[in-house]
Amino acid sequence: MKILVTGGFGFIGSNLVRLLLKSGHRILNIDKLTYAGNVRSLADVQDEEALESVEIDICSQTEIRKEIRNFQPDAVIHLAAESHVDRSIDSPGQFIQTNLVGTYVMLHEAYSYWLNLEGELRDHFRFIHVSTDEVYGSLGAEGKFTEETAYDPHSPYSASKAGSDHLARAWYDTYGFPVIVTNCSNNFGPYQFPEKLLPLVILRAIKEEAIPVYGRGENVRDWLYVEDHCSALTRVLSHGSPGETYNIGGDNEWKNIDLVKLLCGILDDIRPRPSGQPYSTLIEFVKDRPGHDLRYAIDATKIRKKLGWRPAGEPSALFRSTVQWYLDNESWCTAILDGSYRLERIGLDAK
Repeated sequence: MKILVTGGFGFIGSNLVRLLLKSGHRILNIDKLTYAGNVRSLADVQDEEALESVEIDICSQTEIRKEIRNFQPDAVIHLAAESHVDRSIDSPGQFIQTNLVGTYVMLHEAYSYWLNLEGELRDHFRFIHVSTDEVYGSLGAEGKFTEETAYDPHSPYSASKAGSDHLARAWYDTYGFPVIVTNCSNNFGPYQFPEKLLPLVILRAIKEEAIPVYGRGENVRDWLYVEDHCSALTRVLSHGSPGETYNIGGDNEWKNIDLVKLLCGILDDIRPRPSGQPYSTLIEFVKDRPGHDLRYAIDATKIRKKLGWRPAGEPSALFRSTVQWYLDNESWCTAILDGSYRLERIGLDAK
């Protein structure tokens, strides 16, 4: 297939592009290359003939129209988004622009292209809109998000993603455009931007810097290995039904403080501190961020039963391999940290 991927230089996007190439597909990667996009994330495949990457803002309707018409994709997988909650507190406008306006542009131009397709090309075309479980809001101590859970976003980020989900579904309901929405739990793995929890903990720890944990670390998240997420997206692409939503989760819940301590323990084993002290002594509890949801958990029953997908990896081994990847790829991390991001805390501007 010829697949247009937005945000292919990002964390999930780069892992997805790599998987799609291995499966024999031809890829057009559209990425604005903001702070979270890194060309080094696809350095190992950048010379493959089946991959073309272009630097474009998805809000640029003229340029998106041109690329879609020239490439003539069989499918679009739309991942490009502003995605960090703390950053959305400081700069909500950019989240509205990229996540809402950008998604509108992608839907509008892909739909206009699809209208002119005929036969099997039209029947088999898919637009996969990749979203988050944060649109559902916060859970109590029990229960999980299903595809029928009402939306209740609490941050500018989750609100913008909720709006983009509604747009995607509206293009199916109103125009019959073959859209599929996916909502995933927290991802972890290689090539993740270091303001996210796992790489932040790892990189601050090996720099002998304080490891910040919000509140008392009681917030709970369901963790999904990025390659498992990407395999789910390919299954949705090949077997998912237009108009449907599929929740993708790892069935792998951790309190933040317990996960941070686990990572510290892995680091103690792999790269002990010169002082001999455990890395957990670097943990520092800090003021909680505004609107911090207590617990997320995904019920992935639908995608397991309908599409036959389930996570392939064993969580403890995947956490360990992720820590090892960041230790083995410090040059990739350094290339990011040499730029504008310095592992500092953001999301403090809310009044």
